[in-house]
Amino acid sequence: MSINVKLLADICEIAGAPGFEYRVRNLVKEELKDVADEMYTDNMGNLICVKKGKSSEKRVMTAGHMDEIGFIVTHIDDEGFVRFHVLGGFDPKTLTAQRVIIHGKKDLVGVMGSKPIHVMTPEERSKNPKTTDFFIDMGMPKSEVEKYISVGDSITRQRELIEMGNCVNCKSIDNRVAVFIQVEAMKELQNLEIPYDFYCVFTVQEEVGLRGAIVAAHHINPDFGIALDTTIAFDVPGSQKHEQITRLGKGTAIKLMDSGSICDYRMVQYMKDVAKNHSIKHQFEILTAGGTDTAGMQRMSKTGVIAGAISIPTRHIHQSIEMSDKDDIRLSIDLFKACIQDLDKHDWSHK
Repeated sequence: MSINVKLLADICEIAGAPGFEYRVRNLVKEELKDVADEMYTDNMGNLICVKKGKSSEKRVMTAGHMDEIGFIVTHIDDEGFVRFHVLGGFDPKTLTAQRVIIHGKKDLVGVMGSKPIHVMTPEERSKNPKTTDFFIDMGMPKSEVEKYISVGDSITRQRELIEMGNCVNCKSIDNRVAVFIQVEAMKELQNLEIPYDFYCVFTVQEEVGLRGAIVAAHHINPDFGIALDTTIAFDVPGSQKHEQITRLGKGTAIKLMDSGSICDYRMVQYMKDVAKNHSIKHQFEILTAGGTDTAGMQRMSKTGVIAGAISIPTRHIHQSIEMSDKDDIRLSIDLFKACIQDLDKHDWSHK
């Protein structure tokens, strides 16, 4: 199986912290400008790409979030060191020895610094780090830093995409891989007939509370909702089979639940049937901690949504070394496309 690794790299490497997704949005707009029947950006910043179906009687909305976990500048001290606040969920120990990019008047690279272990007290060494223990060293005095950087500027991690075996590894696989899947699926569906109007939404601010999906779902008011997001692949040394959530290379994952949503049993059964009918290798996901745009769609439409999600197994989530299997990504595109195409072939009544 093959995927467009160059496009995936472009999508993953570009900066887009929560609330600052415009670079990602512009990239997607360029990719889909000749593909979507209609394209617009709402006031929240969600990019909505529409493909018309045979019938406008029902609407299907999909959601893949453009934002990545990042930071925002809160202070520049007298020595030129930058303090920050996190945008999204960070494990503080993953900040050690990282390069970041501050997006001010121009993009500038800085490094995450903290107290050297050599001068820590025994008590300090034994404590888990906090995000407030870190600062960003720009290698410049305050007068030079302030020429380019201001309070409120966004900060993202610096890391390029590489291939490792059959995997891709980069920062922001969560959730740029879903952006990639939606872009590729829209292209592959361009000349194919689909049953219902398809609203392919590239959402904003998921990492800070599903904010974009909530607004988009209320506006679109879909009948069907399918989220796309990464999920934990804990198939690593020290894990037990029952706690692995998903495994790399075992196929795309059909979500059953996460901390924010119990997927509609009708959508779960539909995805199972579609995967079987199209011979798509798959596994099942129950994520007991961590939520997705599924909840934003399920809860916030005006009349209720039959909602579920396709999940992409990913190791080392919310680190700068996130890893997904290329075959799992391709299978996720296949399941996503087939789910859009077969919606009128299923009995959606409550049993």
